[in-house]
Amino acid sequence: MSLTTFVPLENDTSTGVSGGGLQQILMQGSHHGEGRSIRAAASIHLAGATPMSFELSPIDKAKFVAAKQATQYVQDGMKVGLGTGSTAAWLVKCLGEMVEKDGLKIKGVPTSTRTAELARDVGIDVISLDEAKWLDLTIDGTDEYDGNLNLIKGGGGALLQEKIVATASDQMIVIADASKQVETLGHFPLPIEVIPFGWQTTKTLVEETLISMDVLGRQVSLRMNGDAPYYTDEGNHILDLHLNRIGNSRQFSLVINQIPGVVENGLFIDICDIVVIGYGDGRVKVRDINAGSVEESRIEFVETDNLFADLND
Repeated sequence: MSLTTFVPLENDTSTGVSGGGLQQILMQGSHHGEGRSIRAAASIHLAGATPMSFELSPIDKAKFVAAKQATQYVQDGMKVGLGTGSTAAWLVKCLGEMVEKDGLKIKGVPTSTRTAELARDVGIDVISLDEAKWLDLTIDGTDEYDGNLNLIKGGGGALLQEKIVATASDQMIVIADASKQVETLGHFPLPIEVIPFGWQTTKTLVEETLISMDVLGRQVSLRMNGDAPYYTDEGNHILDLHLNRIGNSRQFSLVINQIPGVVENGLFIDICDIVVIGYGDGRVKVRDINAGSVEESRIEFVETDNLFADLND
């Protein structure tokens, strides 16, 4: 098992702030506790950082530690798909800090306009998927995942770009808090992206198709943005399918995509390779479905103004 811990430095003279930096300590050993060694790695300093008066909520701590752990998969020269959503935003901020503090050099391919804006703001070199052609890995959040690491995504409205980018990657890593794990997909409403033309007809066709599918719920609603329909970055609408349980997600995905007017659905089947699960107490669990491994670690951190100042943005 590998244990990575970030602990505050008592006196960080490099920043002039007592307790303002972070030191990473890596403890490596077997799952049986044999041959364990401890070594201090390079200090990670948060320049000019001062302790904040607020504390992150447990859910935000879980998202942050999952994102922080996932940055260990990112190396210089990589082309990285950048997900969309609140958890993925933590990942982008962490990578931006690595670009600024550690000189990390990567190309980021965002999955939405808002992720692109955030990535540029934190100093990540943003390119398009057409420029990248193929990616080393994509790191993204999820609305829920099952034991086979199949996902429902699209709560943030970016499912089409997210699926294209993830599919064009050697590896997909999902970061999530523990609440996102489910026994069977379908608790979270399944988004499907549809073209605006004839969307009501498409909705009717979807509802008729659901009658013969192995699901518990069959309510379909048009996603709204205030009083108007929600539009994706591609100018499409989203229908949210309230299914409660999807009996055969692979079959469901194939069938729903055959309906005229449906562009794509939010089921990610056999795409995710690794899930990084964060907990509110700083614990992190990493499950690699290809290697069949599960590793646990803990990340301790100081909430400082350079990374957390725009928490409510």
